[in-house]
Amino acid sequence: MDFESLKTYILDRLKSELNEDLMYHSPGHTKDVIKAVERYAELEGVNGHDKMLLKTAALFHDIGFTRVYKGHEDESIKIARDVLPGYGYSEKDIQAITGMINATKLPQNPTNHLEEIMADADLDYIGRDDLFMIGQKLQFEWKKVGIISSIREWHEKQLAFLKNHQYFTASARQLREEKKQENIRELEELICPKN
Repeated sequence: MDFESLKTYILDRLKSELNEDLMYHSPGHTKDVIKAVERYAELEGVNGHDKMLLKTAALFHDIGFTRVYKGHEDESIKIARDVLPGYGYSEKDIQAITGMINATKLPQNPTNHLEEIMADADLDYIGRDDLFMIGQKLQFEWKKVGIISSIREWHEKQLAFLKNHQYFTASARQLREEKKQENIRELEELICPKN
């Protein structure tokens, strides 16, 4: 498997083929998810081949946005199936990677440990200090594609999402759950100030 060449190829495709209105689903988000899967893999004791499969899934999980917005995960899987054999990935590898990409569909429903790591890595930011900065990019994107029409609607959707979200791995819960709860309280204060 030639991950480094593959990474260059996919990041170049994301840079050149993504609609510029996709401020959140950008090459930066893909790089962030790769870093998160590396961190969680280490914390969860996943190494070697499985860690490489996780990094590959992270690399491909949003490439489908180059073709469609709704249902992009299925397009990401199609692209992965087309591209990965040329970089030395076996059919078994590709099956595992497509499962991990599927695990990022909302609502998330991972079926094994690697898929749990991938699901947690994709939404790692919601339990971090930079949630609101990153969220602004998604807010802009959703407004452009017609998912939301106002800031209040954005805050309400974000709050509902955070309240319903759960991390799957022990590492993500330990690392991110407390800050996610703080972010929920901050959003509640934004929507319904106590004073």
